Amino acid sequence: MSLRVAIVEDDARFRKTLNTLLTISPGVSPAGAYLSAERALTAALEVGAGRGAASWDLVVMDIELPGISGIECTRRLKALRPELKIVMMTVFEEPSTILEAICAGADGYLLKSTSPEAFLEQVHAVASGGAPLSSEVAKTVLELVRARIPSAGGGAPTRLELTDRQTEVLRGLVAGKSYKQIAADLYISLDTVRSHIRLIYKKLQVNSVAEAVSRAIREQLV
Repeated sequence: MSLRVAIVEDDARFRKTLNTLLTISPGVSPAGAYLSAERALTAALEVGAGRGAASWDLVVMDIELPGISGIECTRRLKALRPELKIVMMTVFEEPSTILEAICAGADGYLLKSTSPEAFLEQVHAVASGGAPLSSEVAKTVLELVRARIPSAGGGAPTRLELTDRQTEVLRGLVAGKSYKQIAADLYISLDTVRSHIRLIYKKLQVNSVAEAVSRAIREQLV
């Protein structure tokens, strides 16, 4: 079954390019293309078989949109459907913007210069439970994390009573690995990984991979 991907992008040429890529690529299919957050949110509220957000598996979201921003649109879509996967795409690498997008619930963050092959690979990774970042964005996030880590003697990282195995699973999420990759690395079943992640969410008081990764980074949990 194809992964149904909705597009929210105000640049007509880029929107058409993404739509064409999704149309001709195996394993994915376009589920609607919208030039503004307002139109996407209106469509998301439609109900019925094969309509609205209920028919979307993943959304590719531009950050710089007229009116409601992509970050705010992400926040509202996540409130409507917490399990909906959202990948942010932008030309910017501003650390504060990246962090704001992640905190809003974004499941991945890619630059618009990402190649078609890498884009499709990352989309499938997000759908499988990963939280990928392009290499450029990953570098920016790493610099942000380093800037926020206390100097030596600043206190030990928070543990939040995570078990060793839960810490290993969380470390895999921070690295952008999918559930399947984590299961293979730790020699455990996919169901066991999901069970650990549910417990991690409960202990961290979060509801998504992006929120778990964000908190793990902020509080040096791994």
